[in-house]
Amino acid sequence: MKNAFSRAGLFAASALISMMAAHAALAQGASYAFSIPAEDAVPALKAFALASGQQFAYDSDALAGAHTHALQGRFTVDAGLKALLTGSGLTASHLPGDVIKIDRAPASDPASDPAASPAHDASSRSDGDDEAQVVVVVGTPGGKGINKVKASYAVTNLTANDLKMAAPKASSEVLTLVPGVWVESSGGVGGANIFVRGFPGTGDAQFVTFQLNGTPIYPATSLSFLDNSVMFRTDDTIERVEALRGGPNPVFSSGQPGLTTNFVLREGGDETRGEVKASFTDYSERRVDAWMSGKLADDLYYMVGGYASTSPGIRNAQFDSEQGSQLTVNVTKKFEGGKLNVYTRATDDHGQWYLPFAVNVPGLDLGTFSELGDASRYASIQVDPKGDMQTFDLGNGRGWKGTVSGVNFEKTFDNGWSVRDHFGFTQGDANTYGLVPDGGAIEATALTGPVTTTSGATLGSGDYVQGYGAWVVLKHLRSLVNDLSASRTFGAHDVSVGYYTASVSSDDWWSLGNVKPMQVKANGEYLAASVTCADLAAAGSGASCFAYGLRDSGTMRVDALYAADSWTVNEKLRIDLGLRNEHVKTDFVLDSGPGYPDGAIDMNLVDKRSRTAWTLGANYSLSNRSGVFVRTSTGFMYPQFDDFRNGTTDTSQVKQYELGYKLAQRYIDLFATGFYNKFTGAKFHDVGGTLEENTNEAKGLELDARLKTDTGFSVNLNGTWQSTKILTSSDPLAVGKRAQRQPETQLRLTPRYQFDVGDAPVTLYGTLYAVGDRYADNENAVKLKGYSTVSLGAIIDFGKFDVTVSGDNLGNAHGFTEGDPRSTTSANARPIFGRSLLVSVGYNF
Repeated sequence: MKNAFSRAGLFAASALISMMAAHAALAQGASYAFSIPAEDAVPALKAFALASGQQFAYDSDALAGAHTHALQGRFTVDAGLKALLTGSGLTASHLPGDVIKIDRAPASDPASDPAASPAHDASSRSDGDDEAQVVVVVGTPGGKGINKVKASYAVTNLTANDLKMAAPKASSEVLTLVPGVWVESSGGVGGANIFVRGFPGTGDAQFVTFQLNGTPIYPATSLSFLDNSVMFRTDDTIERVEALRGGPNPVFSSGQPGLTTNFVLREGGDETRGEVKASFTDYSERRVDAWMSGKLADDLYYMVGGYASTSPGIRNAQFDSEQGSQLTVNVTKKFEGGKLNVYTRATDDHGQWYLPFAVNVPGLDLGTFSELGDASRYASIQVDPKGDMQTFDLGNGRGWKGTVSGVNFEKTFDNGWSVRDHFGFTQGDANTYGLVPDGGAIEATALTGPVTTTSGATLGSGDYVQGYGAWVVLKHLRSLVNDLSASRTFGAHDVSVGYYTASVSSDDWWSLGNVKPMQVKANGEYLAASVTCADLAAAGSGASCFAYGLRDSGTMRVDALYAADSWTVNEKLRIDLGLRNEHVKTDFVLDSGPGYPDGAIDMNLVDKRSRTAWTLGANYSLSNRSGVFVRTSTGFMYPQFDDFRNGTTDTSQVKQYELGYKLAQRYIDLFATGFYNKFTGAKFHDVGGTLEENTNEAKGLELDARLKTDTGFSVNLNGTWQSTKILTSSDPLAVGKRAQRQPETQLRLTPRYQFDVGDAPVTLYGTLYAVGDRYADNENAVKLKGYSTVSLGAIIDFGKFDVTVSGDNLGNAHGFTEGDPRSTTSANARPIFGRSLLVSVGYNF
């Protein structure tokens, strides 16, 4: 890992040198600071010319009545003009002598029709960009794209600036900006639990798919010790994010019925652009980000970027337990009627896996506590029946070392047919190493005789002890995905057909349990060998002292045909219909044993099954900037490798109903979605937990709103209210109760204010995040109280340099995200992170 980090450091340094050299040679890519309110086109163009020195030619009378967007921040001339004029009905063309001519767009010009325009570059959008003009590709057949206000489903779009202000510590935290989603990111950079719209689950992220440039990273989302966010790291190479809940998800892409999140990479343009940024935190994180994009040849563009980072973690383990590096290359070739896009991303990033701990022990700092430390970092574990031992570094935590690559092709032919193909290949290791509690903490005096640690310290009254196990999960993943589609308009019908195929595999080796007694304190140590796990259990700690291991290999092949029709009934009403017939073949081999695979084959199966999913929606336009939609869909979740091992082999079904309202005005954007879903056949249990079979229902309301003003002040509101209920369950005490771990209410309020101090644009922003009560279990016996956090930040633009300062959880709140799924009656819980501060300095060109 140190070698990988050194290579990443060399990459960052060489990138910095090459970028500065490129900047000196390409002065024509200079950027300028703009602070232009949304107003009539003529005064906006005058302000633009004054700030940039650019000369314009236009007829003032011809431009009368045209309105432009607000423009705040630094842009090149072309990028700034694009953001200023998008959706205004105006076009820009270059004349000799470096003069730009502004005209009214002809009615037939695609630039005047937002639905016909390609998704525009979020990195060149101002904060005041018009939601009515945003084009999203997620949730459309083959990723063909649709205007957000005209979409008959609920989708949230996030810009690069939104990500910058959110400052996520893990990729999963990006989803806290999406209504209808509950994120537990308290497990660290790769240990998230994500829940969607009341769908039942115990953890990880069974109903969440991450896409990169429209292609699923790893379609099998329901594997133990894995969620899609483990294999993805957010950095400055991301241009925008699209997050679709429910809607047509069961039909398109991988058929995920829950949440599909599409991360779109930056693409190069005619001008060379880029940034180098250094970041530091008060918990000693050091990170360098860099990206650059530009032109290689006519119609051939590139973007390259990545990061290198190291940190002891916000829960300090006495060593740098978080280390990472990433490099992304994206090349785009444009041609008449289409483009070809090729990308690859190599990642080597891991961080300590933060587990629940005994929050009832006095003196522990809930925001920074870590049981793991130098004394417990390395664990010697038996790995086979022969008694062979191997030492593992628990400091490696959870992470991803692998590559994600893809090729996207799209072409529109003269006969009206359009063809799109998305190909993706993922391969790498998503391993998990952790120090996991077993039972609750008890006072050392509850044990018989003197209790000493391995270093010889004697424990007494006021000292606590607890069982902790060294868990190791080695997981090698591979997936190959291809989505080929063709579409054409026949009169009022926009018809699409497609073929999706995926081949995924997971080769695992596990050793769980391995429990030993420890003193409970920050960076604690093991007790002397005279105290055993059995002694803890006899003293009433609730320790299970279990041991379980396995070696397995699973492959799954998915083949799906889908078809869709978007029928424009009239200028107001559009009806969307989609069908998907999917066939799945699974091969799975298992060898399990008492803490290690024992060499005997316990399972060898071949499973084949198929289902048909469908969706039906209608969108009614009240105006060009508002509308309503209604949608219903039926989707499925097939059993995956761990489900076969556990005997939970039924195909689960989810029926969803949605009703939404959309408004995108000059001063307000409002997207409100009501939903109801019924989930049948939810068979699940956590490792070491009790198997349950449930039928759940959920109903709720999602709000995604923004209020804007001409004064530089705006405020975003992201809110969710939902009511969940367990209708039937194999556990009688769970019937009629709320779904575990999911709150009824969430609210995220983010005001921001933009103004100038001299020639420096300044953005002040803050976030109030409030979450309601939850229950740690389906029987609702353990309540997790609601909590709220406050974060503040500022971005100051000094020309080529900008400075960002942000503070997270400034009130140092100690909310709990979960209890202990293996010991629900214990006082173990996993709190959110404590107060932290981030400072970053970027050089832009």
